[in-house]
Amino acid sequence: MELSELTAVSPLDGRYADKTAPLRAVFSEYGLMARRVRVEIAWLLALCDEPGLPEARLPEGARPALQAIADSFSLEGARRIKAIEATTRHDVKAVEYYIRENLPESCAGLSEFIHFACTSEDINNMAHALQLRDGLSLLRAEQERLTGALAAFAEETMALPMLAHTHGQPASPTTLGKELAVFVHRLRREAAQIDAVELPAKMNGAVGNYNAHTAAAPAVDWPALSRRVIEGFGLRQNPLTTQIESHDGMAELFDALQRWNQVLLDLDRDVWLYVSMRYLKQKAVAGEVGSSTMPHKINPIDFENSEGNLGLANAILGHLARKLPVSRMQRDLTDSTAIRNVGAGFAYTLIAVLSTLRGLGRMSPNADALAADLDHAWEVLAEPIQTVMRRYGVPQAYEKLKALTRGHAMTRQTIADFIRTLEIPEADKARLLAMTPADYIGLAAQTAL
Repeated sequence: MELSELTAVSPLDGRYADKTAPLRAVFSEYGLMARRVRVEIAWLLALCDEPGLPEARLPEGARPALQAIADSFSLEGARRIKAIEATTRHDVKAVEYYIRENLPESCAGLSEFIHFACTSEDINNMAHALQLRDGLSLLRAEQERLTGALAAFAEETMALPMLAHTHGQPASPTTLGKELAVFVHRLRREAAQIDAVELPAKMNGAVGNYNAHTAAAPAVDWPALSRRVIEGFGLRQNPLTTQIESHDGMAELFDALQRWNQVLLDLDRDVWLYVSMRYLKQKAVAGEVGSSTMPHKINPIDFENSEGNLGLANAILGHLARKLPVSRMQRDLTDSTAIRNVGAGFAYTLIAVLSTLRGLGRMSPNADALAADLDHAWEVLAEPIQTVMRRYGVPQAYEKLKALTRGHAMTRQTIADFIRTLEIPEADKARLLAMTPADYIGLAAQTAL
């Protein structure tokens, strides 16, 4: 059957292909091959620049042509590497042979310096780090777009009173914007943790000791040369490894991404509840159907979609964070197959971010519903009344308000009658009599700024 968005096994390349398309050039096999070629060329050019390796001299004017092998890499090149791999049964060796085939004629003498002294993991760990760097750049841009949209919504509603709910029960009032601002603050905190993660890399040979390097050219400062190549890609050198880079940096990144995702999932669920309580209204879109049998429905499907995809994202990222740092002795290949699924973790996260962003774009506050709920919750003023009473030493303040309000329907009149009986300063009594649930928001609006 022909592969298409309708026949793809995974919804990442099927139903959600339009959302995940930006990640294809990064996390696909083509994306991995392109970065392998780029690393191999960077290593070859570094060898050519090394004074201790006069045999690897780069012919005059040949650098642009050599660099072009990486810069002009295309799907045609990826197909050729795949064809070579059918014979070699080794994906990195196939990249080496591809570069040999494409060496400029003037550089034919450099063919033996392609992949010189490298183990496959030297190339792979660098390529994977570059995939993470590039994929993260795409993902972080969308995360910031979502956080910005949420911050704007929070600012717009920072003074709009809302009945809070703790344990699902009416609690001291807040504002809608302040509650949304909490999530803005949390997302930004976790984003800073993501941005602080450094991506380490290694280019130190078969078991991390530069064995082949020093055997071939003992006078070369191989750790320094390796560091220049690694840092040239904006990565950080891991100086002490086995055959593989330990993947601890990857685990740190995936854990940080999971925490950001968990905050977003928490937001999705709260917004879903606010919609169900009619605190938030959803815009009706012409042509859309909410239910196949109930014509009136506008379901919060974007937040539900986001929540479901965040679960999948964190399942994958969580597994990779636990699995990748573990390898038997100098290396085993269990990381090789697992690490190919990094793109799926990023893709499910991206789908979730875009879904929440779409959902937020269709939301508006329902001021009437917010006001109505507050007006039916006069019992929440028990807190300020008993607190003022305690200030002035009125005995059993909490207990008196508990007896008045707990399990009883409260009205403005009921509350006012109780306040008038209090032996407190008249100014405080007047202030409490004037207070409504909508007024009792403390510093919520200022806090949301």
